[in-house]
Amino acid sequence: MMTSFTQEEMDRAVSLFHIFARAFKSISEHSIRDSKEHGFNPTEFSVLELLYKKGPQKIQQIGSRLLLVSGNVTYVIDKLERNGYIYREQDPRDKRSVYAKLTEKGKNYLDEIYPIHAMRMARAFSGLSKEEQDQLMHLLKKAGIHSQHLIFR
Repeated sequence: MMTSFTQEEMDRAVSLFHIFARAFKSISEHSIRDSKEHGFNPTEFSVLELLYKKGPQKIQQIGSRLLLVSGNVTYVIDKLERNGYIYREQDPRDKRSVYAKLTEKGKNYLDEIYPIHAMRMARAFSGLSKEEQDQLMHLLKKAGIHSQHLIFR
Protein backbone atom coordinates (compact mmCIF):
# COMPACT_ATOMS: atom_id res chain seq x y z
CA MET A 1 0.00 0.00 0.00
CA MET A 2 1.42 3.39 -1.00
CA THR A 3 1.48 6.17 1.54
CA SER A 4 1.01 9.68 0.23
CA PHE A 5 3.60 12.33 1.02
CA THR A 6 3.73 16.03 0.36
CA GLN A 7 6.20 17.36 -2.19
CA GLU A 8 8.14 18.97 0.66
CA GLU A 9 8.44 15.61 2.48
CA MET A 10 9.60 13.85 -0.67
CA ASP A 11 12.15 16.59 -1.48
CA ARG A 12 13.48 16.46 2.10
CA ALA A 13 13.80 12.66 1.91
CA VAL A 14 15.77 12.85 -1.36
CA SER A 15 18.06 15.54 0.09
CA LEU A 16 18.55 13.50 3.24
CA PHE A 17 19.48 10.45 1.16
CA HIS A 18 22.10 12.43 -0.79
CA ILE A 19 23.59 13.97 2.35
CA PHE A 20 23.69 10.52 3.99
CA ALA A 21 25.33 8.96 0.91
CA ARG A 22 28.02 11.68 0.69
CA ALA A 23 28.75 11.44 4.43
CA PHE A 24 28.95 7.64 4.22
CA LYS A 25 31.34 7.83 1.27
CA SER A 26 33.55 10.38 2.99
CA ILE A 27 33.75 8.47 6.27
CA SER A 28 34.14 5.10 4.51
CA GLU A 29 37.26 6.39 2.79
CA HIS A 30 39.03 6.32 6.16
CA SER A 31 38.28 2.62 6.60
CA ILE A 32 39.09 1.79 2.98
CA ARG A 33 42.45 3.55 3.25
CA ASP A 34 43.15 1.67 6.47
CA SER A 35 42.40 -1.72 4.97
CA LYS A 36 44.52 -1.07 1.89
CA GLU A 37 47.37 0.28 4.00
CA HIS A 38 47.43 -3.05 5.85
CA GLY A 39 47.25 -5.17 2.69
CA PHE A 40 43.55 -6.07 2.68
CA ASN A 41 40.61 -5.10 0.56
CA PRO A 42 37.72 -3.53 2.49
CA THR A 43 35.72 -6.79 2.56
CA GLU A 44 38.63 -8.80 3.94
CA PHE A 45 39.23 -6.15 6.58
CA SER A 46 35.52 -6.16 7.53
CA VAL A 47 35.56 -9.95 8.02
CA LEU A 48 38.71 -9.75 10.15
CA GLU A 49 37.26 -6.88 12.19
CA LEU A 50 34.02 -8.81 12.77
CA LEU A 51 35.92 -11.88 14.00
CA TYR A 52 38.22 -9.73 16.12
CA LYS A 53 35.42 -7.77 17.80
CA LYS A 54 32.68 -10.43 17.97
CA GLY A 55 34.61 -13.70 18.08
CA PRO A 56 34.05 -16.83 15.96
CA GLN A 57 31.16 -16.54 13.51
CA LYS A 58 29.20 -19.04 11.48
CA ILE A 59 30.37 -18.61 7.90
CA GLN A 60 26.74 -18.65 6.76
CA GLN A 61 26.03 -15.61 8.95
CA ILE A 62 29.07 -13.49 8.08
CA GLY A 63 27.53 -12.39 4.79
CA SER A 64 24.34 -11.14 6.36
CA ARG A 65 26.21 -9.40 9.18
CA LEU A 66 28.41 -7.56 6.67
CA LEU A 67 25.82 -7.26 3.87
CA LEU A 68 27.80 -9.49 1.52
CA VAL A 69 26.75 -11.97 -1.16
CA SER A 70 27.50 -15.56 -0.09
CA GLY A 71 29.87 -16.14 -3.04
CA ASN A 72 31.94 -13.16 -1.92
CA VAL A 73 32.08 -14.50 1.64
CA THR A 74 33.44 -17.85 0.47
CA TYR A 75 36.08 -16.16 -1.69
CA VAL A 76 37.17 -13.84 1.14
CA ILE A 77 37.22 -16.63 3.74
CA ASP A 78 39.27 -18.81 1.38
CA LYS A 79 41.79 -16.01 0.81
CA LEU A 80 42.12 -15.11 4.50
CA GLU A 81 42.53 -18.79 5.36
CA ARG A 82 45.20 -19.27 2.66
CA ASN A 83 47.10 -16.31 4.12
CA GLY A 84 46.93 -17.76 7.64
CA TYR A 85 44.67 -15.14 9.27
CA ILE A 86 41.67 -17.36 9.91
CA TYR A 87 40.68 -21.02 9.95
CA ARG A 88 37.44 -22.95 9.63
CA GLU A 89 36.11 -25.17 12.37
CA GLN A 90 33.08 -27.42 12.14
CA ASP A 91 30.52 -27.18 14.92
CA PRO A 92 30.67 -30.56 16.73
CA ARG A 93 26.93 -30.30 17.59
CA ASP A 94 25.80 -29.37 14.07
CA LYS A 95 27.87 -30.80 11.22
CA ARG A 96 26.27 -28.33 8.77
CA SER A 97 27.62 -25.30 10.64
CA VAL A 98 31.16 -24.12 10.06
CA TYR A 99 32.72 -21.30 12.03
CA ALA A 100 35.40 -18.86 10.93
CA LYS A 101 37.93 -18.14 13.67
CA LEU A 102 41.03 -15.98 13.87
CA THR A 103 44.34 -17.78 13.97
CA GLU A 104 47.01 -16.65 16.41
CA LYS A 105 48.64 -14.80 13.49
CA GLY A 106 45.34 -13.07 12.71
CA LYS A 107 44.70 -12.10 16.33
CA ASN A 108 48.23 -10.80 16.83
CA TYR A 109 48.08 -8.76 13.63
CA LEU A 110 44.73 -7.23 14.59
CA ASP A 111 46.01 -6.52 18.11
CA GLU A 112 48.62 -4.40 16.34
CA ILE A 113 46.54 -2.66 13.65
CA TYR A 114 43.05 -2.38 15.16
CA PRO A 115 43.93 0.44 17.60
CA ILE A 116 45.17 2.49 14.61
CA HIS A 117 41.91 1.80 12.75
CA ALA A 118 39.81 2.71 15.80
CA MET A 119 41.76 5.96 16.25
CA ARG A 120 41.23 6.90 12.60
CA MET A 121 37.51 6.19 12.84
CA ALA A 122 37.34 8.32 16.01
CA ARG A 123 39.07 11.11 14.10
CA ALA A 124 36.59 10.74 11.21
CA PHE A 125 33.71 11.30 13.65
CA SER A 126 35.46 13.91 15.78
CA GLY A 127 33.39 16.69 14.21
CA LEU A 128 30.51 15.45 16.35
CA SER A 129 30.28 15.60 20.12
CA LYS A 130 29.78 12.37 22.08
CA GLU A 131 26.10 13.26 22.48
CA GLU A 132 25.75 13.89 18.74
CA GLN A 133 27.48 10.59 17.95
CA ASP A 134 25.09 8.76 20.30
CA GLN A 135 22.12 10.55 18.72
CA LEU A 136 23.36 9.73 15.21
CA MET A 137 23.74 6.03 16.10
CA HIS A 138 20.23 6.00 17.55
CA LEU A 139 18.68 7.77 14.54
CA LEU A 140 20.49 5.64 11.95
CA LYS A 141 19.44 2.43 13.72
CA LYS A 142 15.86 3.69 13.90
CA ALA A 143 15.83 4.68 10.21
CA GLY A 144 17.42 1.38 9.17
CA ILE A 145 14.98 -0.75 11.15
CA HIS A 146 11.97 1.19 9.83
CA SER A 147 13.23 1.02 6.25
CA GLN A 148 13.94 -2.73 6.56
CA HIS A 149 10.36 -3.36 7.73
CA LEU A 150 9.01 -1.50 4.68
CA ILE A 151 10.90 -3.79 2.29
CA PHE A 152 8.79 -6.75 3.40
CA ARG A 153 5.43 -4.97 3.14
